Amino acid sequence: MQDNMITLGADRSIIDSMLDHNRRALIDTVQGVSEIDARRQLVPSLTTPITLIKHAAAAERIWFQKHWAGLSESECAGYSRRDEGTFTVSDHETLVEVIAEFERASSKSRRIASRFGLDETIDLPVEGTVSMRWTLLLMIQEFARHAGHGDILSEQIGAANSVDTALL
Repeated sequence: MQDNMITLGADRSIIDSMLDHNRRALIDTVQGVSEIDARRQLVPSLTTPITLIKHAAAAERIWFQKHWAGLSESECAGYSRRDEGTFTVSDHETLVEVIAEFERASSKSRRIASRFGLDETIDLPVEGTVSMRWTLLLMIQEFARHAGHGDILSEQIGAANSVDTALL
């Protein structure tokens, strides 16, 4: 996957590039997945291909809009509570719309994060004092983990569809 990832240079450039790489990797897990398959529940949790993307959009809002920009939940551009609601996708939302929501949230996160140096900090009730560096690394970890989940779900969907096709 070639996405012009930066591998040398200033820490900020490398970290921002790696985060964008993992954002793209997460979106790539749903490329070619049908609307029906995007909602297919293959594990006991709320995790489906579409809910992974929805959850990632909420994570962007929670960390950058709410925590770093200091916006209230009502001021955030979508769901921003730290609970299972981050995985909620309404019946009328399409995969394309959820991807676009994640991309909008990511774009806003980039703008917010660019206002802070890597060593600037905020105080949070759960995590304590965290730096922008820590937040960006957390998001890299979050999206890499969920891209892995998405890859596995896509494999399971592909295998199930192959079996379904073979039975026809």
